[in-house]
Amino acid sequence: MQRRGFANKHDNAQLPVNEIIQGNCIDVLKTLPEKSVDLIFADPPYNLQLRNELLRPNQTTVDGVDDEWDQFSGFAEYDDFTRKWLGECRRVLKDNGSIWVIGSYHNIFRVGTIMMDLNYWILNDVVWHKTNPMPNFRGTRFQNATETMIWAKKSADQKKYTFNYHSMKNLNDEKQMQNVWFIPLCTGPERIKINGKKAHSTQKPEALLYRVILSSSNPGDIILDPFFGSGTTGAVAKKLQRRYVGIELESEYIEVAKNRIDNLPILLLDESELVTKSKRSAPRVSFGQLIEVDYVKIGQRLYSKDRKTEVTIKADSQLLWGSIAGSIHRTAALIQGKSASNGWDYWYVEDSAGKLVSIDELRERFRTEHGLE
Repeated sequence: MQRRGFANKHDNAQLPVNEIIQGNCIDVLKTLPEKSVDLIFADPPYNLQLRNELLRPNQTTVDGVDDEWDQFSGFAEYDDFTRKWLGECRRVLKDNGSIWVIGSYHNIFRVGTIMMDLNYWILNDVVWHKTNPMPNFRGTRFQNATETMIWAKKSADQKKYTFNYHSMKNLNDEKQMQNVWFIPLCTGPERIKINGKKAHSTQKPEALLYRVILSSSNPGDIILDPFFGSGTTGAVAKKLQRRYVGIELESEYIEVAKNRIDNLPILLLDESELVTKSKRSAPRVSFGQLIEVDYVKIGQRLYSKDRKTEVTIKADSQLLWGSIAGSIHRTAALIQGKSASNGWDYWYVEDSAGKLVSIDELRERFRTEHGLE
């Protein structure tokens, strides 16, 4: 994290990939090419406005966040700073990219308002529920166990952005991942320390960035972190074979981050090991194409999974259900009494052994055999 200082000069025509640039984030962002990064993760100063020393019950001092980079004269200065860096981030973000910003109750509502004022379109708020939060030592309010991440695209009109839905579902034991993530604070061996003290006061756990990067980017994508700190974004990006651009003011943090990332092994993984592609991203194959090459035949019967319903395939790829003709999707919806249905998931064909095979499985076979993967 950083706020004050001056940016080093960089060639505006070339993005400094897998580098940490030292300087004020706003100044550095201005040197980066427009629409050049795929994903942004930002962990800005929280503007905690701490007024008193915080003591434990045994009267020892809590090692909180009192760094100079988190000091602002008031909300007006903080809002101006936030508006400027978020504006530059929007400029360098690709038209199909997205941004994540994390914060606490001290700042996230102000950040969210400014993002909306700048025409970002919020996709989700994701709550990081810390499973090992710091106690409320004074006992004057509820224990604060959460931080909030805002996930947004550049505008409401943006049609495409990366969301690896199936990867996140697989990561969550094949259940749709919710927007509350139970992840512990960064402690133990993961916590970087120098001479027994935290190297960075707000180091984020790698598990948090793992979900952000896995869900919202693809192998080879460029991830920008304008508040690079101890380098968690860069470390996870390297593990998942993404590229990163880091911006950081403090030289001691840069040294910590460089050592951390350089000491990670280089893994050469196949793309299939890094992401589970959505069916929506696969090349389009129509039901008619399966008829044209005899994967299914005119006059052949299709069945619902329970075999209670059967239809006949017409030459024009429509299905005949009694006197009603329609597409694989329309007939599936009508039979179920729904307004819409995915016919690829509903209909099955009987193979030579009498076993039902999903027409979606036939579609995948067509893609593979015709080099459409």
